[in-house]
Amino acid sequence: MLLKDKVAVIYGAGGAIGSAVAHAFADEGARLYLTGRSLAGVNEVAEGIGEAAEVDALDEAAIDAHLQSVVDAAGRVDISFNAIGLPDTDILGVPLVDLDAGRFVRPIEAYTTSYFLTARLAARRMIPNRSGVIMTVTSLPARTASRLNGGYGTAHAGKEALTRDLSMELAPHGIRVVGLRPHGLPETDTMREVYDLKADALGITWEQFQGYLAGSTHPQRVQTVDELANVAAFMASDRASGMTGTTVNLTMGSFAD
Repeated sequence: MLLKDKVAVIYGAGGAIGSAVAHAFADEGARLYLTGRSLAGVNEVAEGIGEAAEVDALDEAAIDAHLQSVVDAAGRVDISFNAIGLPDTDILGVPLVDLDAGRFVRPIEAYTTSYFLTARLAARRMIPNRSGVIMTVTSLPARTASRLNGGYGTAHAGKEALTRDLSMELAPHGIRVVGLRPHGLPETDTMREVYDLKADALGITWEQFQGYLAGSTHPQRVQTVDELANVAAFMASDRASGMTGTTVNLTMGSFAD
């Protein structure tokens, strides 16, 4: 198993991506500590595969206390995976010229701050062991133009920059930092919410929107969350020891690096 006995903390474990990654990590033998803002959703994911905790991934004190409890129980933290999401209402579907600064900045502040806090606090526990992997998820708008996304693309571009900077500083301590960049994932509630907010402006049905996403990829299909999760498990493993300071392109050809 790729992650046998590895201690992994997942933020946003109640979401579609976080839960899929949790199950992929569990299948590969990881010891899981799953967190989210709502304990109910995380409890459901954690059943039989890990321990659940209510942690606001924007609350530094809460993150720090939870990580210390993990170290106290398991002895270390090997993997930190940030898969948090934000409600898209009031953020998406509005032209930039009509968007106020507060709504534009909201995803930038939240996504980058959460990633920074979870990564920094995990790194402080990893440095003494000279080992660890810090991971997150971004999205295609981080690298290519999109419309009606407010500050969402800017936020994920910031996370990708942070991945590079964290890696530069942490690699000498034996810590890898990597990201995953999928295209749209129609399986997720978030993707449907994105469509609903843009539906009037796009002028296409949900089925046509899914066809658009599929048509932009080389295999002419959308990626599944399980495919993303399987790559996450590999990237978190020692088999990917040569990968750091980069975001893995999982757009299935929609964007060429």
